[in-house]
Parts: sequence; C-alpha cells; structure tokens
Amino acid sequence: MREVGERATFTAALRVSEFRALWAAELLSVLGDQLARVALAVLVFHRTDSAALTGLTYALTFVPTFLGGILLGGWGDRRPRREVLIHTDLVRAVLLALMVIPGLPLAVLCVLVAVMTLFGGPFKAAQQALLPEVLPGDLYLTGMALRNVTSQSAQVMAFAGGGLLVAAVDPVLGLAVDAATFAVSAVLIRFGVRSRPAAGAAGVATGPRHHLGRVAAGMGTVWRDPVLRALVGLNWLAGFYIVPEALAAPYAAGLGAGVAVVGWLMAADPIGSVVGAVVFGRRWVPEGMQLRLLGLLGVGAGLPLVLCATQPGVVVTMVLFGVSGMLATGYNIMGTVTFVRRVPDGQRAQASGLNSTGLITVQGLGATAAGVLADVIGPAHAIAAFGAAGALVAAPLAWAWHRARGRLRQTGEAVT
Repeated sequence: MREVGERATFTAALRVSEFRALWAAELLSVLGDQLARVALAVLVFHRTDSAALTGLTYALTFVPTFLGGILLGGWGDRRPRREVLIHTDLVRAVLLALMVIPGLPLAVLCVLVAVMTLFGGPFKAAQQALLPEVLPGDLYLTGMALRNVTSQSAQVMAFAGGGLLVAAVDPVLGLAVDAATFAVSAVLIRFGVRSRPAAGAAGVATGPRHHLGRVAAGMGTVWRDPVLRALVGLNWLAGFYIVPEALAAPYAAGLGAGVAVVGWLMAADPIGSVVGAVVFGRRWVPEGMQLRLLGLLGVGAGLPLVLCATQPGVVVTMVLFGVSGMLATGYNIMGTVTFVRRVPDGQRAQASGLNSTGLITVQGLGATAAGVLADVIGPAHAIAAFGAAGALVAAPLAWAWHRARGRLRQTGEAVT
C-alpha cells in the first residue's frame, strides 16, 4: 500500500501487488514476442531473400490486432477485465504451440501468426482499461513509464539475444518460448490480480447494447473529441517509425553484416525508448511541458531516420535509431496516459482498443509498405523516406494538438 505523500516512483508503483503481477506478466510476454519476431524475420528472409515478404511476415505480428481491438475490444467493458486478459493469453499460447509442429508450411505459419495476433487486440484494450484502476492518481503515469522501460529493455535483450540464438539453432525455438510466456502470463494474472465486476455490471458501461453499435459508439467518442483525435493521430505515427525494426535484416545485409547484427539493429530503437521513458516518465520533464511538447516530439522522431540514406554504418545507425525511439517514447507515454484518463470508464476498453491496437496495426502496415519500397529503392533509402514522411505527417498533427489544448484553456476545461 502506498504511503500518503509518497513520491510516485518506480518503486512505489511496484509496491502495488496487482500492478506487480501485470508488470511481470507483460515482461515475460514481451520477451517471448520479440524473440519470435526475430525468428520470423530471419526465417522468412533466408527462405525467400525478399525484403517485401520479410516486411509482410513482420506485419502479421501487428496488423490483425487492430481488427481484434475494434471488434473485440469492448469485451473489456462488458466482461471482467481480468477474465479477458487470462482467456486471450491462453488462446495465444495454444496457437503458438501449434506453430512449432515440424515441417509446418510457411503459409500455415503465417495464418496462425495472424490469428494469434488478432487476440492481442482485446488483451491490449482490457489491459489499458484496467491499469488506471490498479494505479490511482499520479502513480498511473509512473507505472506506464515503468512498463515502457521494462518492455523496451526486454525487447533489447530478446532482439540482441534472439539474433544470436536464431543464428545457432532453429528459429522455431523462438516460437516455442513465446507460447510458454503466454501460459505463464495467464497464471500470474489469475493469481496476482483481483477479480472485479465488468464495467457494465457496475452500471458504468454506456452506449448501445448491440455489439456493432457499441463499436461505433466507442469510435464516435474518439472522433468527436479534438483532444482524443489529435492524441490518436500522434500515437499512430509509429507506422512510420517502426520501419527500422522491420527492415533490420535487409539493412544489415546491405552493410555486409551477419545475422547477429540484425538483433542489435532491432534493439537500437528500444534502447532509445528506455532512455525516453526514464527522462519523461520520472518527471525529469514536468508533465505540463510534456503536454506542450507532444507535437514537436512527433516531428523530431522522424528526422534522425532521414540520415540513414547515407548508410552510415552499424554503430551510427544504432545511434540514429535510438534517438528516434527516445523522442517517440516521449510523446507516446504522455499521449496514452492522457487519452485513457480522458475517456469515460464505461467506454475505456473500447476506445483504448481503437487507440492501442490501431497503433500496432499502423506499425504492421508501415512494415509492409516499407518492405515493398525497400525492394525498389533499397532498405536504407526506404528507412529515410519513412522518417521524412513521418515528420511531415506529424507537423499538422502537432498543430491540431496545439489548437485543441488552446480551446480547452479558453473554456477552463482540463486536458485530462
């Protein structure tokens, strides 16, 4: 239990036993997921020698989440959120276990990956809706930053270690590890998070009773609010900034580097994200200033990637990827916290499903488009092109965010 007056530190957040269980479960799942992504990227590129197919396969670990978040995200408003987390974890564990069957055709593997990713949508939606209940007040922002630090650190370990592991053994092992992490995650949530009634059972859920009507109502809530609209747009810039990870294998090949370097290139962005989470999540930058800087950080995250057109080498490339990741994390953490706080609890899972799974989906679409472009102009120039495009798209979004905040100040309404 948190002491009155205690600072909202990472340690204080971890003293909350429910958050500790959710944090540990997510950490395990992220480790497994990123290891599996390295395995899939290397497996497909070695089989096909195609950047487009590599990007497409990588996209399958992102894109279907959006469909799940839109159509199934409301489960977290109509059913107990802990129950949704446990069930979706178990389903994904079973699907991943099927992927380790020897001799499984690549096409079947891709279908299983897509279906497994679909169930990530309702999981993300329920998780985002549950966290403000588990971490009240200013602990919520700190907890979100801690989640980012640990998940990005896990990505660094999984990407870097995954490259070495995949180089030494069959990539299918990474999929088996991922299946085990989902099973353990379900156990941690079952015994570490207390059961709460569904928002609807508590009389909180709002909107139509028909499923598609609730989906439309959740989307309408976001669209009608200029603050939520701008925040979603900024968060979805990740569709441009995921490209370095998606093209790491062909980019490394263009530099004449080995398989192990693929993991390190994939790890560079998460390393930068860890730095960004510490800088922004621990309030080294005051919350009010973070809100003012959201749009500018969105623009800035694309600029380092433009320099990749010169193919500056592994070390400099990692620095560029890292700076981009740091700036992107700066706007993503505060943007997500502000979004979730602003949405009414009865629509929180549905709206969070749109925001969080949309973010995952645009990353998949960006990876696919970047793979196609890389086959035409090369991976280095494709990364640079997406960085420039991201900065250009971010500029009007930054202006929209500035205007939305200005209107709220005039009416005396708080952003969150």
